Amino acid sequence: MKMPHGIMKKLPEDMILCIFLRIPVKSLMRFKCVSKNYYTLLQSTTFINLHLNRTTTVKDEFILLKRSFKEDLNQYKTIFSFLSGDGDHDYLNPIFSDFDVPNMTDTQSIIFDQLIGPCHGLIALMDDFTTIIFNPSTRIFRLLPPSPFDRPKGYHRSIKCLGFGFDSVVNDYKVVRISEFLKDDCYGYVQVEEENVEIYELGIDCWRELDRVNQQFPTIFWVPCSQIFYMGTFHWIAQRVILCFNMSTEIFHHIRMPDPCHNIRNHSLVILNESLTLICYRSVAPTSDPIEDLMEIWILKDYDVSESWVKKYTIRSLPIKIPLAIWKDNLLLFQNRSGYLMVYDLRTGNVKELNIHGCPESMRVTVYKENLTIIPSGSESSTSVHKF
Repeated sequence: MKMPHGIMKKLPEDMILCIFLRIPVKSLMRFKCVSKNYYTLLQSTTFINLHLNRTTTVKDEFILLKRSFKEDLNQYKTIFSFLSGDGDHDYLNPIFSDFDVPNMTDTQSIIFDQLIGPCHGLIALMDDFTTIIFNPSTRIFRLLPPSPFDRPKGYHRSIKCLGFGFDSVVNDYKVVRISEFLKDDCYGYVQVEEENVEIYELGIDCWRELDRVNQQFPTIFWVPCSQIFYMGTFHWIAQRVILCFNMSTEIFHHIRMPDPCHNIRNHSLVILNESLTLICYRSVAPTSDPIEDLMEIWILKDYDVSESWVKKYTIRSLPIKIPLAIWKDNLLLFQNRSGYLMVYDLRTGNVKELNIHGCPESMRVTVYKENLTIIPSGSESSTSVHKF
């Protein structure tokens, strides 16, 4: 949108605000350089929140795709691709050039990393050791400091799961990490001696240990796309249940999975029709047994009510390796066993392989809308923000 600065100066402030709410983020960033008043307005918490919560449609949605390519024996290149669709899902168009992702280059990172969000405008890319928080619209990112808490002497630490979400009570973002301390017994068998929860708050740039964890956690499965932030709570796939952590109260609870899903090996969490949704699937090669080679999609109609699970779809014979996301409430994005990105239309049953490839199991997808959310850095942060 092009409008002479002289005309803009003559417009009422509320009209300028309405215009800015309809302008793409790339153009808004240019307006910051036009005048001091525009810069102050566009940097204000009021405008940023208005922009984040503005009314949008699926046409305003974009796809952030993370994928990796092998460069050496144990060295990988990881990139972000920023994509949009024009209503025809046979292809996706890049809206920016691809960007290299720092600190995510080894085998462990590309297979076991998690892409989480958007949470109140921000997205996290995480593995055992590294957490990158970023805004895909402004392409600003921040590498978080590592946890200062070490394992007790004589113990091994195993990270069970990671999470990222927004605490609406204190108006801050939090990273949560659940780990266990292991020790070899006198016979050489590894035993879990203690479980530990750590919280990092972005606004105060501080790690702390959660000291009132008085429960034993279920077996948590660290597999791609097995976690999600929804309704102020973070969710992980665990054995027979979904483990939940409320970001504000910092209390854990469980949601039971549907009974038919207990015998299916792989599960993913997505959002469908604005509801928490469970995908149950098998990522092995196709079999002659039609019962073995199927996928089920279950929707939790009433949040936190385990009895309200409803089976929405049953899908057979998809060459699926990893479910990635459901876009526009009917397009299932997934990576196939050959490493290609594919789209399955839940309404028509049509399936399409896109000309987008990455190492098997390396793809992650999140659907986001443009925003101006600023990454908190704390008053005396030991880390700074950068731009891709």
